Amino acid sequence: MPGEIRILRIHEVRQRTGLSRSTIYELVAAGTLPPPVRIATRTAGWIESEIDQFLRERIAASRAGEEGATCA
Repeated sequence: MPGEIRILRIHEVRQRTGLSRSTIYELVAAGTLPPPVRIATRTAGWIESEIDQFLRERIAASRAGEEGATCA
């Protein structure tokens, strides 16, 4: 369905990115990775399209040989 928003939980973000939990939160704190959205009092998740965009940008930077293109 076009325009559908899907929320990824931390384990899904870890699988999609290959990053550890601590690295994910470090990148969020640095402003490199989009922050999670609060979906309940003790529950948060990431918008799938934002994670996809993050990965596309990292791939493009890596292919272009940019300095700092590695995640960790």
